[in-house]
Amino acid sequence: MARLAPVEEWFGGRHFDAEILVLCVRWYLSFKLSYRDLVSMMSERSIAMAHTTIMRWVQRYAPEFEKRWKRYARSGGGLVADG
Repeated sequence: MARLAPVEEWFGGRHFDAEILVLCVRWYLSFKLSYRDLVSMMSERSIAMAHTTIMRWVQRYAPEFEKRWKRYARSGGGLVADG
């Protein structure tokens, strides 16, 4: 299996903390939120950002998050009892 880059290396040179970046991308992928919804949610937490910033984060980091998720995710089908 291919070795994955350490998470610390992903976020070098970013304006926002890695926690905020991961949170926005995770919420976008997990829930049906728009980029503007996420901007509104972040502004409630006194974090000002543009919706295009989150869009760029999703484009850049979503494939890597999904690749890492697939390593730990189980298949959706359970065992079927004979009978």
